[in-house]
Amino acid sequence: MYRLLIVDDEEIIADGLYEVFSRLMPDELDVCKAYSGKEALDWLSRTRIDIVLTDIAMPGIDGLELMERIESYWPRCKVIFLTGHSRFDYTYRAIQNPNVRYLLKTEGYDKVTDTVKEVLTEIQRRNSESLLLKKSQEQIYAYEMLTQGDYMRYLLQDSKAICSHQREITGEFRKLNINMDSTKGVLMVLGRLTYPIGKTYTERREILSSVRATWEDYLSEKTNSIGILDKYGDILWIIQPFTTTKEKLDHHLLPFLEGTLEIIQEECLRSENVTIGFTVSDRCCEWQGITTKYERLRKLQQQKIGDSIPIILRDCPDTKDEVASNERRVPSYKIEILASHLETNREAEFLEEFVYLTNYTLNGNVMQMVETYFSMALVLYSYINKQGWHNRMNNYEKLLRLDDHPSMKEAFQFLKHIAEEIIKVKQTDERDRASCVVDRICHYIETHLSEDLSLVRLAEIHYFNPSYLSYFFKQECGLNLSEYIDKCRIRKAKELLTDGELKVREVGVAVGYNAAHSFTRFFKKVTGMTPKEYRDKLLAIQSN
Repeated sequence: MYRLLIVDDEEIIADGLYEVFSRLMPDELDVCKAYSGKEALDWLSRTRIDIVLTDIAMPGIDGLELMERIESYWPRCKVIFLTGHSRFDYTYRAIQNPNVRYLLKTEGYDKVTDTVKEVLTEIQRRNSESLLLKKSQEQIYAYEMLTQGDYMRYLLQDSKAICSHQREITGEFRKLNINMDSTKGVLMVLGRLTYPIGKTYTERREILSSVRATWEDYLSEKTNSIGILDKYGDILWIIQPFTTTKEKLDHHLLPFLEGTLEIIQEECLRSENVTIGFTVSDRCCEWQGITTKYERLRKLQQQKIGDSIPIILRDCPDTKDEVASNERRVPSYKIEILASHLETNREAEFLEEFVYLTNYTLNGNVMQMVETYFSMALVLYSYINKQGWHNRMNNYEKLLRLDDHPSMKEAFQFLKHIAEEIIKVKQTDERDRASCVVDRICHYIETHLSEDLSLVRLAEIHYFNPSYLSYFFKQECGLNLSEYIDKCRIRKAKELLTDGELKVREVGVAVGYNAAHSFTRFFKKVTGMTPKEYRDKLLAIQSN
């Protein structure tokens, strides 16, 4: 949402423009008004202003001085001068600033609204162009590396499911500029760094960058590779030989890789005094299998002896039986994803993952069922404790008592029941919070109709961002905040007009209109009658 500030020391002009623009684009344009340059500066100090529509000749701080002050607050703010002066010196000074437009008051409302719309379009275009111009080639490269790494971590979550659609994966590789073939297999290497004692976080990051650079230096001539940092701080490299060198490396790829890794170890020890151990996959695997292969490498790495030894371990085919026995185990990252969905209020994804894990586990052996049950139960139990919902969840203590359930199937059904109860409580609390906020805002509006009820002011009082408050209120109530304020003002004005002793001007002030003509224009626009006509009609009805 963009914000327009109207500034004019003639209240009738400021009020008229405010009414026009308040109804022009209520979802896109938040409108504020000020009757002096000083009051305008107060707005500029409180909130971001995108466009200032201002008179030039004003007492105190005039429009030209205000323009200079605007640059110190919001350098990208556009200024539109709306003035009765056509003198060349004013025009000349105004057009020197590229963010300034100049209009005469005699040109009418249509010209003013068209100009504001043009300026809004310019702002939108400028924002897009500025974003592109700021990106140097180095930043683009860094972004590419970041997004590629994020995407590879995404694949590692469940490569079997994600990589099942070959065309989609190929398209993603192309969009992310991943220079690898999604139809061909890859080798994987897991590297663990042992940093010198006493290194700070920044120093460790520098060493990590140096290791990556060394890797690229030695392997980029014959292979494509992507290195990502996993959640344990280890580096996982996914590797493919170049098409032109594949035939030469087909029977020599692993020896070539291991020999090169030895050189990398020596170079890192010499230049950075850092020991790095590698765990290498025994053969190429398809992209669908990288999750399983990564977990095999991690288990193998955990079995190595001594972190200070620059060892290179190769995944041994003899471990197949052991791996086969664990094929039905739920990977730990699946439990982490489940917890993440719960914490971030993604209810649909949470329940979908929950059902998947349940069905997957019930087809395994008893020990694997028990392990998965307690992993899932702990996620739920921990969340209930964190939220302090002990008195709101029935029998939740049974989560950690597996023996209380007649069978594993009923145990997992109980887990699902508790999960669904958690979702219901979360949704109820969210609705209640939203309802309380809306009630608080509505009550404030109804009891402060004579005061400043601008979006910025309401946001300040209720600790919202102005744009978010506008979006939130419309989402919850089905109408714009300005429409609700108008309804409250009309309802209050009608109520006060029944009191024959109050003057129309006093009624206007009571509902936020200090200028009688502005109140009359507003009242007639909404009701079709002036306040006096409405009062006369009431008196006529009462007399009959």
